[in-house]
Amino acid sequence: MTEDQAVARSDGGLSRRGFAAVAGTAPVAMALSGGVAAALPAPALPRESPGADFERCLAVARALLVLDSDDRPLVPRYQSVLQKGLPALRRSRPKNVLVIGAGPAGLVAAWLLTRAGHRVTVLEANGNRAGGRIKTFRRGGHENAEQPFADPRQYAEAGAMRIPGSHPLVMELIDQLALKKRRFHYVDVDSEGRPAHRTWIHVNGIRVRRADYARAPRRVNRSFGVPRAHWDTPAAAILRSALDPVRDEFSYLDHDGARVDKPLPERLRGWARVVRRFGDWSMFRFLTEHAGLDERTIDLIGTLENLTSRLPLSFIHSFIGSSLISPSTPFYELEGGTAVLPDALLERVRKNVRFDRRVTRIQYHHPDRPSPDAEHVRGRGPHVWVDTVSEGRGRPVVREQFTADVAVVTVPFSGLRHVQVTPPLSYAKRRAVGELHYDSATKVLLEFSRRWWEWDEAEWKRELRAIDPGLYDAYRTGRAAADGSLLGAHPSVPAGYITAGQRTHYAAHRAIAREQPEAVDVTGGGSLSDNANRFMFHPSHPVPGSAGGVVLASYSWAGDAQRWDSLDDEARYPYALCGLQQVYGQRIEVFYTGAGRTQSWLRDPYAYGEASVLLPGQHTELLPAIPVAEGPLHFAGDHTSVKPAWIEGAVESAVRTALEIHTGGNGR
Repeated sequence: MTEDQAVARSDGGLSRRGFAAVAGTAPVAMALSGGVAAALPAPALPRESPGADFERCLAVARALLVLDSDDRPLVPRYQSVLQKGLPALRRSRPKNVLVIGAGPAGLVAAWLLTRAGHRVTVLEANGNRAGGRIKTFRRGGHENAEQPFADPRQYAEAGAMRIPGSHPLVMELIDQLALKKRRFHYVDVDSEGRPAHRTWIHVNGIRVRRADYARAPRRVNRSFGVPRAHWDTPAAAILRSALDPVRDEFSYLDHDGARVDKPLPERLRGWARVVRRFGDWSMFRFLTEHAGLDERTIDLIGTLENLTSRLPLSFIHSFIGSSLISPSTPFYELEGGTAVLPDALLERVRKNVRFDRRVTRIQYHHPDRPSPDAEHVRGRGPHVWVDTVSEGRGRPVVREQFTADVAVVTVPFSGLRHVQVTPPLSYAKRRAVGELHYDSATKVLLEFSRRWWEWDEAEWKRELRAIDPGLYDAYRTGRAAADGSLLGAHPSVPAGYITAGQRTHYAAHRAIAREQPEAVDVTGGGSLSDNANRFMFHPSHPVPGSAGGVVLASYSWAGDAQRWDSLDDEARYPYALCGLQQVYGQRIEVFYTGAGRTQSWLRDPYAYGEASVLLPGQHTELLPAIPVAEGPLHFAGDHTSVKPAWIEGAVESAVRTALEIHTGGNGR
């Protein structure tokens, strides 16, 4: 498509998504006029008024800001618990506690309760691994995993890979466990450690460095057909201008142009107004109806700012993420992989953990909800009965029942849906269990024997000539063999991992374009594309003793992830390498070892999805009931916080539930 044709797209016609917006909530006149509403001022947020509706919004805002019911910050108290343990209580009786699930929430809760003298048993469905969606592909570890890559020293993240410095509780936990952290380079850096922005944007057949796009976005923007007013504005700036008026409700710009939070009372009510105004809006509705952006511009920012797959989902979810993590937020990773965190927690509670125990039924005594089959509940006996079954794993399948005074349920609600609970939970809780939306996320990781993304052209020339004196020029001019014979051709690639069948498959999936872009020459960071790979990330640090590295060749969410999930694991690797070559050039194939790993969280039998990513309206309709205890059942996990998919949300919920059980209060 030419630039003129692309621009013409914005002048007429109503796409299917535009029609859906008309049929849903966006004004018909605006949709049919191709986004004329962009010239109209955005309506102001209504001021708050008393009533149950605004009280629900205040409750969501309190959860977001981690405040108690009197609007006092809870983070300092939670940090103190992580530092010193749960508070000492007079005349307190140790309780028998069942913790269902050995993810970060379950392990932290078990650790805190054990330190306080309670008798804790952790039930984990997985037969050999703790950590939940913290999962590192590695050799060894507490799970005694087999070697995942050709180089036994290499490891890579299947799940959580970066920890924001703006998350105080997980930072405190890392310090308490004496784990080593280092900077995660979300933005690529040069050899001096300075932001380089040399990675690629590859969309609509155009390849451009991020720095060049930020300086001159017109060519890329026009390829999407955006109106002339947006030709010279980077996608991030367009999105920021749409969101900033909403951010003004709880923060302001100082004289240096930095965002500063308003005083706490104003910040709380500002967030509540945002929730009230946009709580039942999707991101697509916000960008069209409130920000007045046309569909072509939404396509631009969706593709470049990772919003496309989540446009139909809650505006509040995406807005919270963009507001709590600014461009200046530092990110960290854990040396040895994120799984060293559950390693350290498991070491402290290992004797209390029962692996290979999938919970099938929870029965509990609730004075307000008597169960007809719980006639044996009398006096001070157990109040929770949990039935489990093993997975077998080559051994006989066994059933086992556990009893306790109280239980901490950390199972994702998408998994809890398959657990029988007697008596039934409250209607509000059952609705949340049945309706809470869980998203997809899929990673495909490929191992290379050399860190080619760190090279300049001189290094490329030297290494390719070690294979064949003319190979560097052959790749540069598009004359290199494309039959798979060059796959893993470099002398550094170990033998035995690339089969004849792999070569045939990779040749069949190779990118048709034979152009060779210049070297990336960066550390960390990543590129983006509109091909199936979508987002690609380089390692932030070399693995000691290894000359190679593992590239996150594809990281995708929602609908983008489900397209990968349709493929068997092994089938994903040729497609991922093809997509990587479209961005970085065919020549990277010579360093591919033939080893890869992939993780689909929706297909994971223990996770039941990547995380709870709420739909429009679910923050106010479902969230208030999610963390509330039901008799002796307490609920933890990142899905019970307003920070789903982050370890911070899991730790926050773990401290809350540990306090609930230990003090007999509500943990807040």
